[in-house]
Amino acid sequence: MIPPKPRSRQGRSSVWRFIRDFRSDILSAQSERLYSAWMAEFRGPFIHSFTCNDPKLVDLILKQRPMDFPKSPRMAAGLQPLLGNSSFISNGETWLHQRRIIDPAFEGGRLREAFPAMWDAAQSGVNRLAALADGSEHDIEPLTSHIAADVIFRTLFSIPIEDQIAGQVFEAFREHQDAQPMVNLGGLLALPRWARLHNRRVRSSARRIRDLIRALVDRRSQQIRGGEAPPDLATKIMTTADPQTGALFSQREMIDEVATFFLAGHETGASALAWALYLLAAHPDWQERVAREARDNLAPDFAVIKALPLARATFREALRLYPPVAMTVRQCAHAETLRDRKAPRGAQLVLSPWHLHRHQRLWDNPDGFDPGRWDSENGKTCMRQAFIPFSAGARACPGAGFAMIEGPLILAALLASYRLEPGAAPPVPIMRLTLRSQNGIGLRLWKRWMGI
Repeated sequence: MIPPKPRSRQGRSSVWRFIRDFRSDILSAQSERLYSAWMAEFRGPFIHSFTCNDPKLVDLILKQRPMDFPKSPRMAAGLQPLLGNSSFISNGETWLHQRRIIDPAFEGGRLREAFPAMWDAAQSGVNRLAALADGSEHDIEPLTSHIAADVIFRTLFSIPIEDQIAGQVFEAFREHQDAQPMVNLGGLLALPRWARLHNRRVRSSARRIRDLIRALVDRRSQQIRGGEAPPDLATKIMTTADPQTGALFSQREMIDEVATFFLAGHETGASALAWALYLLAAHPDWQERVAREARDNLAPDFAVIKALPLARATFREALRLYPPVAMTVRQCAHAETLRDRKAPRGAQLVLSPWHLHRHQRLWDNPDGFDPGRWDSENGKTCMRQAFIPFSAGARACPGAGFAMIEGPLILAALLASYRLEPGAAPPVPIMRLTLRSQNGIGLRLWKRWMGI
């Protein structure tokens, strides 16, 4: 069974087609040729862009010379109401300052320290699904969003999602997801500012999220001053000074970063987990293998991560087929020559994990679901050269290691307790804040009894 993907448009690209169709699905507005092209140049009334699928170009942009290819300010404009000028969209010295403070929070032993919170959130999620495990169909996306948000609240602020402010932030994020279904259009099309104004719902939901986060940050600041702050990620980040300047994050900077953690951790984690559950529901042979592994090895110990290779491979395969951040945009800081084509200063460079991860000239069986591929020579080569769910290089997501512990752990916990079957209608991937399904992901759940 081939997992579903949008039907790509045949023929030449059209900026007007993008503008007309973006509210429903920009993925299907992309040319089918992008699944086999190394690079595609596109010109329109407001745009000169290059989609870069050649692994050598991806390596150049992300790893070799990242400062020469900063994140596109057009792309950033779509996220600024929510993220301000956080490390996700900033460039230059601002970004360097932010990462010098953030990166230590995700180093080595910090992941081990965060594991108990991940375990508690996973078990809470298992218990929450019990009432739905009656064989009837349910949309799994809101449920994975709830679990992923619980992980973020517990690891960042040491509070469960049942905390009053935490629950309000979660609901506000759901509202923002609905209000701004396609944040990447302006960057992908390089539209002028007048064409990229945010609607009132976007501004309102972003303002509400930031106000709620401000309350959490202020509460933690008081705990730090009183010597009562728990040793979680928020405390670590708020008390870490930039080693070069000695500066701590201001309140506004911390709000920007917390909003980013929720987007990068909660939204992306929820997306990847939902698609992973669907893929296992649609492939019962792999589902039973993952369930068996989980039943034999799950334990509230950090060492369990090494005992869940199938859950990890499955989660990685979900990230390949359904990368939460399906497209991102960089910009040429200087005129460049890319594969013998001239790219002027300011040209937009579209990096598309969606197309790179399914590229027909790189992957064996590119559209097929096969967690076993990661043990093959092709899989190992592509993982090094053509697998960027967390970006790569200096600007790789600092929480990538966090995600690769959280995702397989939750997946294993759910599969140990529940058997899954796909719903009546296959999901249709679309780009929203993250890669989601147009009408949800319907699954049927049953409790597993006596290890069956």
